[in-house]
Amino acid sequence: MAGSRIRRIAISTGGGDAPGLNAVIRAAVIAARNRDWEVAGIRDGYNGLLNPKDYPDGGLIDLHRHNVRGITHLGGTILGTTNKGNPLRYPTKGRGGKWYEKDRSGELVAAFRKRKIDALVAIGGDGSLAIADALAGKGLRVVGVPKTIDNDLEKTVATFGFDSAVSFATECLDRLHSTAEAHRRVMVVEVMGRYAGWIALNAGVSGTADAILIPEIPYDIRKVAGKIMSMESIDKHFGIVVVAEGAKPKDGGYSVVSRELGRADKLGGAGERVAKALETLTGKECRTVVLGHLQRGGSPTTFDRLLSLRFGAAAVRALDEGRSGVMVALDPPKVRYVPLKEVSGRMKTVPLDCDTVLTARTLGISFGD
Repeated sequence: MAGSRIRRIAISTGGGDAPGLNAVIRAAVIAARNRDWEVAGIRDGYNGLLNPKDYPDGGLIDLHRHNVRGITHLGGTILGTTNKGNPLRYPTKGRGGKWYEKDRSGELVAAFRKRKIDALVAIGGDGSLAIADALAGKGLRVVGVPKTIDNDLEKTVATFGFDSAVSFATECLDRLHSTAEAHRRVMVVEVMGRYAGWIALNAGVSGTADAILIPEIPYDIRKVAGKIMSMESIDKHFGIVVVAEGAKPKDGGYSVVSRELGRADKLGGAGERVAKALETLTGKECRTVVLGHLQRGGSPTTFDRLLSLRFGAAAVRALDEGRSGVMVALDPPKVRYVPLKEVSGRMKTVPLDCDTVLTARTLGISFGD
């Protein structure tokens, strides 16, 4: 399929939603239609192809200019998404009602051929791009588009959705300063970031937090408490602590809420764990605010809208140039193409010597280390 002329492409959105998904879809549809290609949108990741009978429209949406008109500013995705439909490890009920993981990737590639789809634009994060790499290895023409609010994908300066999430989290920190000061409380704000602390770091510095706890730096809660208490000497009687959901103490692990077949562990409770410990150590009243899925919703920022449109257009250009097995990546001032194999299974964590970390330390922000 990689060398054939393109007549019809498909677009999929997988994993957690992020502001900018609809903008990518719009750009890809218009760019493809300008080349007289047909465009199909796959429902809910790959479920529309794997389980077509579950959908009145057969699991695919014919996408035209009118379908994508006026969606650039909308959050979510008009195609739907899921983080439970990994075709490499698809949750399947066996005999006796017992669930197990089944590799349905071969079945999925066959479904692409049956539906006369010549190429795929796969929009997603680390898991979705690993799937895209596997599909490319099976002969499907694929171009990936990096999406994650966590900004933890390798080989791209930024992923769309990140700027929107950081902007929202910073606004929340701004609001919490006044109520924390009024009640002389410590406000512990939990943000997303399973294994990389980009959101916590950028929002925490921008929102003038007193402490920032990220997965890359295991913390000593006593040092965080010491930072909170030291502010009494400068007549500051409240505190703001930003905690990534994947932050963990030096002598402990991640705070896992639940485990489920076919998906990553669900993290949660990191902020509450920090708040309880700080209340005991400082004697101050502590409150926890979990921003959660509020970081995923809403309109994308101008930066994310533009980046999404650039990525969507670049993905179609890549297919038109005969490329496959690549991801579009931001390398200012250009968007370039990098092999999916250089992205799959890797993660961009916060470098401990990066300037933002150094800035935070210079400003006196504690990382609990």
